[in-house]
Amino acid sequence: MIIKLKDGEVVIALRPDLAPKHVEQIKTLVRQGAYDNVAFHRVIDGFMAQTGDVQHGDMEEGFNAQLAGTGGSDLPDLPAEFSSTAFDRGTVGMARSQDPNSANSQFFIMLAPASHLNGFYTVVGQVESGMQYVDNIKKGDPAANGVVQDPDRMLSVRIAADQ
Repeated sequence: MIIKLKDGEVVIALRPDLAPKHVEQIKTLVRQGAYDNVAFHRVIDGFMAQTGDVQHGDMEEGFNAQLAGTGGSDLPDLPAEFSSTAFDRGTVGMARSQDPNSANSQFFIMLAPASHLNGFYTVVGQVESGMQYVDNIKKGDPAANGVVQDPDRMLSVRIAADQ
């Protein structure tokens, strides 16, 4: 998966071996263009950058700063596919509510290791290149749980194998 950011492209190796249902859903959404122009609505320095709310996070169509982070997609929520893979810097995981089986479209990229997530969130990939561009994503207010005012966005997202 290749995410075009304002500063450059981020290449993510998806991991269907760890989370086949989650990876298939991500690929479906990418191919629909659902992730294009979606905000990084929650970014916590030294932790992670979260995006993927295709319902409320599209900065070209229907962006809602108050609701960004609460939505998903038209596709069904997914059952957890937890693994022993560690949440290290560059790991990509699926965001969810308190319900472990509620992941849908939102995902996050780790800016630093967070072992407390290990085994409790689904790992879907790993950044292979462009992590310096992820580091440049606008950070949110720590007092507001990382909510970002005037957030950066994924300009476009594509699947490399489709080209």
